[in-house]
Amino acid sequence: MKLFPPLPALVSFLQPTARRLALTGGFTSVALGLSLVNAAPVSQTSTGGCPHTITYDRYSLKIDGKRIFLYSGEIHPFRLPSPSLWRDVLEKIKAAGFDGISVYFDWGYHSPSPGTYDFTGIRNVDYFLELANEAGLYVIARPGPYINAEVDAGGFPGWLIRLPASLRSTDPRYLRWAYEWMERIDVIIARHQLTNGTGSVIAYQVENELYDTSTNGQQYIQDLQNKARADGIVVPFTFNEPTLGATLYITGLGAVNLPGFDSYPQGFDASDAQKWSQVPDFTVNRPLLQNSPLFSAELQGGSTDVWGGPGYRNCYELTNANFEGVFYKSLIGQGLTMINFYMTCGGTSWGWLPYDGRANSFITGVYTSYDYGAAIGEPRVLTGKYAEQKRIAHLLRAVAPISETDPVSSAPAPTNAALLQYTRRNPETNTFVYVLRHADATSTTDERTHITVRTPDGDYASVPQQPGAAIEIAGREAKLLLANFALKRGHLVYSTSELMTEADTGDADYVVLYAPAGRQGETVLRFNAQPTIKVLAGSVDSSYDPSNGDLRLNYVHGGLARVQVIGPAGTLSLLVADYPASATFWERDLGGRQVLVSGAYLVRSAKIIGNTLKLTGDLDAATTLELFVPESVRRVAWNGVAVETRRTPYGTLTASLSGPVAARLPALTGWKFQFESFERDADFDDSRWVMANHLTTNNPNPPGSLPVLYADDYGFHHGHIWYRGHFSATGQETGITLDGEGGVYGSYAVWLNGTLLGTQPSGQRTFGFPQGALKPNQNNVVAVLVMNMGHNESFLPFEAGANTVCDPRGIKTAILQGTATGTLSWRIQGNRGGERVIDPVRGWFNNGGLYGERHGWYLPLFNDERWATVDLPDRWVNRQLPAGVGWYRTTFNLNLPAESDVPIGINIADPTSLPYRALIFVNGWQMGIYANELGPQRTFPIQPGILNPHGVNTIAIAVWGEEGSAGGTDSSGGLGKINLVKYGNFKGGVPVTVVPAPLILP
Repeated sequence: MKLFPPLPALVSFLQPTARRLALTGGFTSVALGLSLVNAAPVSQTSTGGCPHTITYDRYSLKIDGKRIFLYSGEIHPFRLPSPSLWRDVLEKIKAAGFDGISVYFDWGYHSPSPGTYDFTGIRNVDYFLELANEAGLYVIARPGPYINAEVDAGGFPGWLIRLPASLRSTDPRYLRWAYEWMERIDVIIARHQLTNGTGSVIAYQVENELYDTSTNGQQYIQDLQNKARADGIVVPFTFNEPTLGATLYITGLGAVNLPGFDSYPQGFDASDAQKWSQVPDFTVNRPLLQNSPLFSAELQGGSTDVWGGPGYRNCYELTNANFEGVFYKSLIGQGLTMINFYMTCGGTSWGWLPYDGRANSFITGVYTSYDYGAAIGEPRVLTGKYAEQKRIAHLLRAVAPISETDPVSSAPAPTNAALLQYTRRNPETNTFVYVLRHADATSTTDERTHITVRTPDGDYASVPQQPGAAIEIAGREAKLLLANFALKRGHLVYSTSELMTEADTGDADYVVLYAPAGRQGETVLRFNAQPTIKVLAGSVDSSYDPSNGDLRLNYVHGGLARVQVIGPAGTLSLLVADYPASATFWERDLGGRQVLVSGAYLVRSAKIIGNTLKLTGDLDAATTLELFVPESVRRVAWNGVAVETRRTPYGTLTASLSGPVAARLPALTGWKFQFESFERDADFDDSRWVMANHLTTNNPNPPGSLPVLYADDYGFHHGHIWYRGHFSATGQETGITLDGEGGVYGSYAVWLNGTLLGTQPSGQRTFGFPQGALKPNQNNVVAVLVMNMGHNESFLPFEAGANTVCDPRGIKTAILQGTATGTLSWRIQGNRGGERVIDPVRGWFNNGGLYGERHGWYLPLFNDERWATVDLPDRWVNRQLPAGVGWYRTTFNLNLPAESDVPIGINIADPTSLPYRALIFVNGWQMGIYANELGPQRTFPIQPGILNPHGVNTIAIAVWGEEGSAGGTDSSGGLGKINLVKYGNFKGGVPVTVVPAPLILP
C-alpha cells in the first residue's frame, strides 16, 4: 500500500491518554502547502491471530465450521472525523450484542486529485479496521468504487467528474481509475481479512445498488470481482440488490457469493411519522438462493432527511423501537440469518460531504446531520431503539439454533385470525421459533391469542395453558418465542415471554425473560424429577406435572421478578422483566462462561482476573450495579477503580457508583464581525484567478454557452465558487442571462460592478442591468457567487442515461442581453489550491472559495483584533450592510469534568423568515452548513477531538446574506442567538485526543 508520509504532528492522535477525554497537547500547528506525494509501502505487522475459514450454505455463514447469525450495523468512519471516538462507537455497537459492522469507504474522501491518495489521520481506515477487530466485530467492507451513501457524487472523487469516461461501466477510461482506487483500498482490506488471522473482514461488497441488467453491467461487476481477487481479497463477495426477488448477480456473469437485498419498507418521507407499512417478504428470494443464506445487506435502521424536511426526530419515530420489533423479528421469522442495519450510527456529513440531488429524485439532497434516527444518535448517545436492538441481538447470541432453521408449513395458525405466525424449526436440535404479529402489519388493535406448540416435547394444543391467560399482541408489536430449547441448566419446553439472554456464570444459569408491563407470561421447563422452586422477588405461581416432568410458571410482567429453580443440572435463575428492566441488562461473554450486569448506562467490557471482576463502562447517573457473577468473584473494579460490594440475598453482588459531575457550558459572547465579498466589486484584483476559457468539456451535459464555466472542469469541486466576467460595454447591454447550478438547494447571486442584480435558487434567469450600473466604453464586471451544495448521486450506468453525477455545478449558461456581439472574459476561483491540497489534515471537503476561507478567517490563530465587536442576534440591515458574506468569530474555554463524556452541540435560534445561509467552523473544521430559511437543522453536534473539552475553542461562522434592495443595502444577513447545548453527561467514555490540525494559513 502506498501512503502519504505521515506528518509528525499527525501521529500523536493514535497515542491514547491515561485519562478518559483528557486531551493532550492541544492544537498543533502544522505547516500548510504540503504536496501529497506517494511514499513507499508501509509494512504491517500481524496481530498474532490464526487463520480462519469462512464458509456458508443455504442457512447461514460459518466461521471455522460454526454457524453464526450475522447481526450487523452500518457505521461510516468518514462521518466521525475524530479517530479517538471510533473506539467509542464500535464498543457501543458490540455492547448491544451486534457481532458485525458494515462499512462504506468513500473514494472521494481519500483522493483529492488523480493518482493522489491519503489514508492517514482522520482517513486512517487501517486503524479503524484494527479497532473493529479489537472490539470483536466482523466487518463487511464496502469500497465501491461507487457507494451512494448520500455523499457527494456517491463517493466518486470530484476530479473524476471532469475526466472523459463512462462511469460505472466497462469503459477502460473509467476502470483505469476505479482499479487504482481498488488497489489502494484493497491492500488495506486484504490484510484485515479474517481468513489470514490478521483482522475481522469477512465479506467484501462489490459496487452498490447498480440498476443495470445488461450484459455490460454484469461484465462490470465481474471485472470488479476479478480485480479484487487479484488484489488479494479472498473473503466472499456480496452485492446489495435494491429489489426483492430480482435475479441480478445471483447466477451467471457477475454473480457474487452472498447476494444481499436492501429493504426500506418505511421509505424516506418522515413528514407523517405515524405511517406504517407492510412487512417485506424476503422469502421470494429463497428459490433463487439455494446455496447461500437470506441476507439483507441494508435493512432500514432509520431514515435520511432532506433540506426543509421534518427533521431526524421524525425519522427516529418513523423507524422507532416498535418498528424494529415488528420488522426485524418478522425477517428472523422468514429465515434471514444475515442482517445489516442501515444505519446503526449515522454520524455527521461534515464539510461538503453531503450530496445534492435533482428535483425529481426521491431524495433531493441532504444536510450536515446524518443522525438517520439511528439506534446510536449523531452525538453518540444511546436511544430507545438501541435498547430494542440490544434485546434482539442478545437473543440471537444466546440461541444458536436460530442460525439454521426451516419453515414449518404444517404448523397450526394462531387462534386469532387477525394475527400471523411464522414457525421455524432447527433440523438438528428441533428447536422451534415462533414469531407472532398482526397479519396486517399496519394494524393498531390489541389482540389476544393462543398458539399450538407441537415439538418432540409434546403436543400443547392451547398455549398458554393457564385458564384465562392468553398471548397478547398490541398494535405494531411482534413476539419471538421459543420452544424445545436446551438451556445450559435446564430445558425450555416453551415460553410465552421473549428470551433476551442466557448467562451461565459457572455457578448458576441466568435467563432473562421479558414482555411489556402488565402482560401475562407462561414458561414451561422440563425436569426428570421435581426441582426446588424459590421465588426470590415478585409473584410467580408454579406447578409441577410428574407425568411428563413439566414445571409450569405463571406470572405477570412488572419490574423484575426472580425465580430460582434448582434441578439436577444445577441452579437456573429466571429473571422475569418488563421492558424498562430488560433494558438495564448487559451480558458479556468471557469465553465459556458469561457475566450479567444490570444498572449501568453502558457496559463496554468485562473480564475476571483471579477473584476480581474488572468492568469498564459509562454512567448517566448515580446507580447501583447488580452483578450476576461466579461465586469466586469477591472484588469488583469499575473503570479501573475498586468499588465496595455487598452480597444480596439472591447470591448476586451490588455496587453503588456515583454519577457524572455536573458539566457547565459557557455563554458565547465577545463576538467579532467582518464583512467580505470583495470579489463583487469592479476593481477587485482577480489576475491570479484561473482563466475560465475552455471551449470543450468532457461533461456529458452540454453547456448553454461558451466558454465552459463548469467549476469541476477547473478543479473546484466543493463549496462556494466565484466567477468574474469582464466585458467592454457599448451601452446597449440590458442584462445577462445566467444558469447558475448548485444543486436542488443551491443558490447564486449576481452583481454588476458591485451592484446586486439578484439572488436566486439554481436555474436560469435573466438579470436586468439597473440604470446607472453599466459603464459604457469601460471595463465592466459581472460577479457571480455560486453555492455548490454537492454533486448528485447516480443509480444507473452512463449507458442508461445516468449523467446525474456529472450534473454541472457552477455556471451552465452566460449570455449578455441587448447586444449581439458582446462577449465576456471569465475568471474563476474556488477553494484555495483547487485539487492541490492546502490543508492535508482537514482535507479537500473542508473548504470552498469564500474570501475568508481562502485567507484563513476560519482558523483558530487568525488575528481578528481589528474586526468590529457585535452582540448576537445581529441584523445587517441595522448597519446598512449589503448582500454578501460576513464572518463572526468568538472563542470560549471548556473545562469539562475529567473521566467524562459530554456531547456538545451548537444551536442557532433565529426566525425562519430571514433568508440567509451559514458555514459553521469549529477550531477550523467546517461542521455545519446552515440554511435559516430551509432548516430543519438548527443544532450541530461537535464531537470531542474536534472540540477541545479542556481548553480554548474557536467558532467562526460565515454568513451569506442573500437578499438586498435594488441599491444593494438592507441585506437579509445577520446571525441569530448562538448557544452551546448538551446532549448528555456521561461518566466514563474513551480516551480522546484533539485531532492535530493547522491553526493558521502561512
